[in-house]
Amino acid sequence: LRGRTAIVTGGSSGIGAATALELARCGARVILATRSAVRGEAAASRIRTETGNEEVRFMHLDLASLRSVRAFASTFLRQEPHLHLLINNAGVSAGGMTEDGFSLPFQVNHLGHFLLTQLLLERLRSCGPSRVVIVASSAHCAGRLRPDCLGCPSPGLFSAFQDYCDSKLANVLHARELATREQDTRVTCYAVHPGFVNTALFRHAPLWLKPLLLPLAWLLFLDASEGAQVVLDCATQDGLEPLSGRYFTDSGPQQPWPLGRDDRLARALWEGSEHLVGL
Repeated sequence: LRGRTAIVTGGSSGIGAATALELARCGARVILATRSAVRGEAAASRIRTETGNEEVRFMHLDLASLRSVRAFASTFLRQEPHLHLLINNAGVSAGGMTEDGFSLPFQVNHLGHFLLTQLLLERLRSCGPSRVVIVASSAHCAGRLRPDCLGCPSPGLFSAFQDYCDSKLANVLHARELATREQDTRVTCYAVHPGFVNTALFRHAPLWLKPLLLPLAWLLFLDASEGAQVVLDCATQDGLEPLSGRYFTDSGPQQPWPLGRDDRLARALWEGSEHLVGL
């Protein structure tokens, strides 16, 4: 990957850090796009030391702020002449609202990444062949997106969980529609379920659920490096271009749940997302 530039959102921990480490080990220039400067700089330093690759740097990105997404894209395009890999990895499962007035998981997991991808798309095209990898989840099976209320918190006791599932369905549909729109370019896109991985995502679990969930996570779930493998495969494996837009697990390309194959819903999500982010 020498001579190629990658952005990894949420690259300071978990799957993002494991992905960034391997991309750097392969010689890529890697941008860790994370919210925390302390964790981001520490992760960049750790990866540089471990790989001997000095082309690893931190850049501030807070996906819960569309203003921050625009600032990141502007700075990146001004400072970095190339972009070949965009790994949309960062995610949250906590409930709450963003400064832009949207559900926190929907904005961080989908809407912020949607805007980021759109702002960087021309650079990806000019540097093709290039790839966008979107970290989704099998939780998309419980998603139930409604185009007329995108970004609104779900009602009910389990609203945060529903918003998370909705955002993961949005990830699958985003990859599908992006592939359709970029089919005449050299940009390809893949949605990925990394498996059930023991990451910091579980810090957002409800207090009543943690005594059950955390021991299971340590005993049964994959570690971050194992979860990163399918992300890395979609980012680097030769010959995947005909499978652009598909949904991948560690078993290869799989059919997503029915709503994840709904092209009309994918178009409605795209158009609704454009409106919400002001494009």
